[in-house]
Amino acid sequence: MTTRRFEELVAEGAAVPTEGWDFSWFEGRASEARPSWGYATALAGRLAAAEAALDVQTGGGEVLDFALARASRKPARLAATEGWPPNAEKAAALLGRHGVEVVAAAEDAPLPFADGTFDLVSSRHPVRPHWTEIARVLAPGGSYFAQHVGPRSVFELVEHFLGPLPEEVRTARDPERERADAEAAGLEVVALRAERLRVEFYDIAAVVHFLRKVVWMVPGFTVEAYEPQLRALHERIEAEGPFVAHSSRHLFDARKPPAARHA
Repeated sequence: MTTRRFEELVAEGAAVPTEGWDFSWFEGRASEARPSWGYATALAGRLAAAEAALDVQTGGGEVLDFALARASRKPARLAATEGWPPNAEKAAALLGRHGVEVVAAAEDAPLPFADGTFDLVSSRHPVRPHWTEIARVLAPGGSYFAQHVGPRSVFELVEHFLGPLPEEVRTARDPERERADAEAAGLEVVALRAERLRVEFYDIAAVVHFLRKVVWMVPGFTVEAYEPQLRALHERIEAEGPFVAHSSRHLFDARKPPAARHA
């Protein structure tokens, strides 16, 4: 019975499309506590005060769409970048109603905009922040407002598949290190908040879909390559209940200093 159930759940998790950042499929199959600051709602307020805004690594555009739908006014210019073609296509379709210019740009490539173009740059869960480029496209006095993934996020699950990871991997994405990098690029960090949050996986289908969708967690993940680990985790969930891990998030609010005043 458990073998048949394992195979059915794995097949279900492997069949779900992974494009975009819509996580509604996980309803009832996994849960994650949300940071107390409410990033998407806070972003709506920032957008309402901006004249030109850029969302970096926008995914399928879901978070920006949510924020724009709730903003009391929209910036005169709106742009977003995304490097994965299926997500870029989805973002262009979703954000078109807001007048957002969606530009295909690799995550580690220079941003395809002129210096000082935007008074707001935002991002939710960038793979890595390109601080010098963020600072370059910000106008003097402009802000970078973003939610980042922090260190050791969901590592209980990652290390179940990969084993103990080196210390340099466990401490990557450290918010204080990112603060130093932002300051080195010429930004002033106005506020930096961090939280660790409970994550639960209720069945192995949710684990399979999660690892297919968030591809950097277990690089090169396939059901076939990790079948023994999947089966062991399935049996653990069946016997003990939800598998518990912890995500790590931090909120960045940084500013590019105003231009020096000249007599």
